[in-house]
Amino acid sequence: MDKLVFIVDDEPSILKLISFWVKEKWNYKIKTFSNGNDFFNALDENPDLVLLDIMLPDISGIDILKRLKQERPLLPVIMLSAQGSVEVAIDSIKMGAFDYFPKPIDVNHLEPAVKNAIRNYDLEREVEDLKSEVKKEFSFDNIISTNDRMQDVFKLISKVLSNDITVLVHGESGTGKELVARAIHYNGSRKDNSFVVVNCASIPRELLESELFGHERGAFTGAHQRKIGKFEVANGGTLFLDEIGEMEMSLQAKILRVIQQKEFERVGGNETIKTDVRIISATNRNLEEMVAQREFREDLYYRLNSFPIIVPPLRERKSDILVLIDYFVEKFNTKLGKNIKGVSKKALRVLFDYEWPGNVRELENMLERCIILADGDKIDISELPQHILGSDGLKNFSFDDGVMFSDDTPVIPFEKLKEEAIKHALRITNNNIVEAAKKLQIGRATLYRLMEKYGIENK
Repeated sequence: MDKLVFIVDDEPSILKLISFWVKEKWNYKIKTFSNGNDFFNALDENPDLVLLDIMLPDISGIDILKRLKQERPLLPVIMLSAQGSVEVAIDSIKMGAFDYFPKPIDVNHLEPAVKNAIRNYDLEREVEDLKSEVKKEFSFDNIISTNDRMQDVFKLISKVLSNDITVLVHGESGTGKELVARAIHYNGSRKDNSFVVVNCASIPRELLESELFGHERGAFTGAHQRKIGKFEVANGGTLFLDEIGEMEMSLQAKILRVIQQKEFERVGGNETIKTDVRIISATNRNLEEMVAQREFREDLYYRLNSFPIIVPPLRERKSDILVLIDYFVEKFNTKLGKNIKGVSKKALRVLFDYEWPGNVRELENMLERCIILADGDKIDISELPQHILGSDGLKNFSFDDGVMFSDDTPVIPFEKLKEEAIKHALRITNNNIVEAAKKLQIGRATLYRLMEKYGIENK
């Protein structure tokens, strides 16, 4: 195996015996140490497990364990000791040791402990890697936009990260409301806890209450066992209520009570359950009109709308189409094993004229389809869906900053435009990445990615 085990013991006979078991019998790589200082000097080699004697000549094994749990909390440590007392074993486990073995060591029990410790370490690192990927995916720099109104959205997001104020995200379907909610969660104080999504429009109304609050066995026909609801699952984290405008009035009253009192009962139950959940909700409907028409509770609306964030539709930020195309083409090239360079001039003109009723989601789905269909190295008119080709107009298009393209304008490759814009921004800011990113209206991570793509050095 390629797993590395560090063995720390100052008794040569014990060190030799354990080394034989671990290396020759169980096929792990090993490195041995007779004192704590040598062990710490080699820690950069990243062992997968430490077998650690408690009695060492320079540093006690307990002190080594304490330091390891501070510096590398996931690294498993199995303690070994001639002091076979229950107190020592309990203290070691309390401090974070994976297991404890008194000497003489029972090899039949040590082997499964070693295997389980390494397997558990692999799983924990995998979970941490997944958490990091999730946080990266939903970080601000990966919500793709150069539009001023979207930059205002980013500023609003940054204001709610360190508090638990209730947020209501307004916007049409497909604008990225859930992405905003995830950005708030994964960059905020609750990022290490659950982010739970409930789509109020997709769950039948008679089942939504059970989905949110859970139910007790026998609460209704078919309730054969207790079910834990989303408010319990999300405890300590964030509950995202998507399409909140579709929730019926009777259930709205119960949601209001949870927000105000932070407690609820399961369906068919009497036990009061406390919950600490941040509520972020979203809607594509006009809740103010619904309140006026008595279709949505006014008191709940004002509680949910404590901090409104409005995500503009794609048709009102068409300059984003360029950067979104670039982002999605790169994404789907990787996913589909293709090498599409971009979109042809004619196809781009059509995409700019289209109104995008499905917003960013529609653009993403359309590009994936086009990349699958494309035979050349660019997406052309022939790959575009008929409903987009049939849209009215096909007029000249403009960017928000007033730059116009007409049929007489010399065509500069889009990639070259981006490269020159980055170089210009770096020149006028004296290579200040933060200022250059602001002027380009992109995130710093995006700027670094593009600089690497075009081979631009930060001098």
